Amino acid sequence: MRMDSVEESIVRAEPPGVRFLRRSKGFNLSIRAYRTSVLIITFIAYACFHASRKPISIVKGVLKAEWAPFSGETATARLGEIDLAFLLVYSLAMYFAGHLGDRVNLRIFLTIGMIGSGTFVALFGMGYWWNIHSFIFYLSVQMVQGLFQATGWPSVVAVVSNWFGKRKRGLIMGVWNSHTSVGNICGSLIAAAVLQYGWGWSFLLPGILVAMAGIMVFLFLVVSPEDAGFASIDDIDNRRMRIEDQNLIGGQKNVLSNQVSSPSEFHSSPENLTVLIELSKVDSCGNDVNRVIDPSKAEPHGGDQNAKLDREELLADDEEDSLLQLTRIASTESSATTAVGFLEAWMIPGVASYALCLFFSKLVAYTFLYWLPFYIRHTAIAGEYLSDKNAGNLSTLFDVGGVLGGILAGHISDRLEARAITSVVFLYSAIPILILYRMYGDISMYVNIPLMMVAGLFVNGPYSLITTAVSADLGTHSSLNGNSRALATVTAIIDGTGSVGAALGPLLTGYISARGWNGVFIMLIIAILFAGFFLIHLVVAEIVDKFHKSESFEVDRLRQEDIADVRVT
Repeated sequence: MRMDSVEESIVRAEPPGVRFLRRSKGFNLSIRAYRTSVLIITFIAYACFHASRKPISIVKGVLKAEWAPFSGETATARLGEIDLAFLLVYSLAMYFAGHLGDRVNLRIFLTIGMIGSGTFVALFGMGYWWNIHSFIFYLSVQMVQGLFQATGWPSVVAVVSNWFGKRKRGLIMGVWNSHTSVGNICGSLIAAAVLQYGWGWSFLLPGILVAMAGIMVFLFLVVSPEDAGFASIDDIDNRRMRIEDQNLIGGQKNVLSNQVSSPSEFHSSPENLTVLIELSKVDSCGNDVNRVIDPSKAEPHGGDQNAKLDREELLADDEEDSLLQLTRIASTESSATTAVGFLEAWMIPGVASYALCLFFSKLVAYTFLYWLPFYIRHTAIAGEYLSDKNAGNLSTLFDVGGVLGGILAGHISDRLEARAITSVVFLYSAIPILILYRMYGDISMYVNIPLMMVAGLFVNGPYSLITTAVSADLGTHSSLNGNSRALATVTAIIDGTGSVGAALGPLLTGYISARGWNGVFIMLIIAILFAGFFLIHLVVAEIVDKFHKSESFEVDRLRQEDIADVRVT
């Protein structure tokens, strides 16, 4: 009976596109196929979000030259105010979006945000054909767009975190988070390519793109493993930690066999709610074909059901795929979790520190996002000024460096198991690069391009790491006692606080750049110093923790050697 109710809940949770494919085409996707689809869909979704933010930076030169109310002596200030309008609403709405995202269907939530955002991006561009010169119109459109865009980041991070554990989260999310830079690049190229036909096209096409991606999300995005009939990733991480702890304490090589030695022990244990279920849940006619498999006989990767379970394989590289087939069936009281409150999420260790760090880190990143094409356009390189189109195309190389930075920061933090150390090293490495870019970037393209890409690597590396892997880690922090319904809230707190800085940076740049660009670069360097400062105590904690782990490992090694010597004698 309980199996039937689980199957009904799975069908209800399935997106309509997936349900159609499964029923009409007989598709039964593996866990890896689901994971791949989640990465691809969320990658495209947020790349489209970022692509729709990029046009304003590309068309600033044209707006300043010929389109009231952005032309004239107050042009740069008003363009900065437009940036502020979007980012301020975006950052404030982010807090509410994350709080709401932990309580609603993320697929629907994200779909509404994408279609709404696409509508208002296109509406901004329609001002060109409608010949609108009202500052209030453009200001209002940007504010509403910011409201809808706030749904994006908490949703996609929560969804990806639902499917991937902590083991390689930094690398996976570092690669995945390249969607921000890919979106920036695509948005810049699209906006620059159609700018000659009228600046309205630079907004209309990205607006249509993000709305279409929203429809794709509605049809195919599977929010969590539970929606597809698998165990939650938190169960897998908790199970792995118990296994590793027992391995460390007892020196056991086959812990699973000690955990469950017989079917009778399995059914009488406190964890008797865990059962193995075959991946194919429903046949093409919609009939329930679930069957409980005896853990002492089940085989995670198929084969003879009566064959002995290969327990060692559960500890191999693909153990997560195997363990994800463990579906936890429990009563509502035992399985239900309540979403974490907003203030409670702030109290999670590390959340406030990383949020304040991201405030300054994102201030720097978004200053480049919104003003780099304008800076290149108005700075002679080898004695020549570039056109708006060429300046926009050249600025994409900063994002190419950002892609590499996000991947590299994620990989290094995984290998070191030190998110704070990695972030601070990247942040402070960016300072000399920014100084060199300002001083020597105008010598030639051969100097400008490498410096710009390296600047993108160090600026976007920690920004990418904090908004993805760090947010996901903190959203499943041990202090939550296994409650995973804090992912969207924690992500929103960190990125929302960062987005306040993102709003401040472009606004200040609009005023400071009128007096010279040296002041802008000084502002960026000061912001980086503050960003690193808020992580110093976490860096110290990571260093101390590594020292203690090294000591514990050495003591355990010596103890094992003593035991081995006693056995020999």
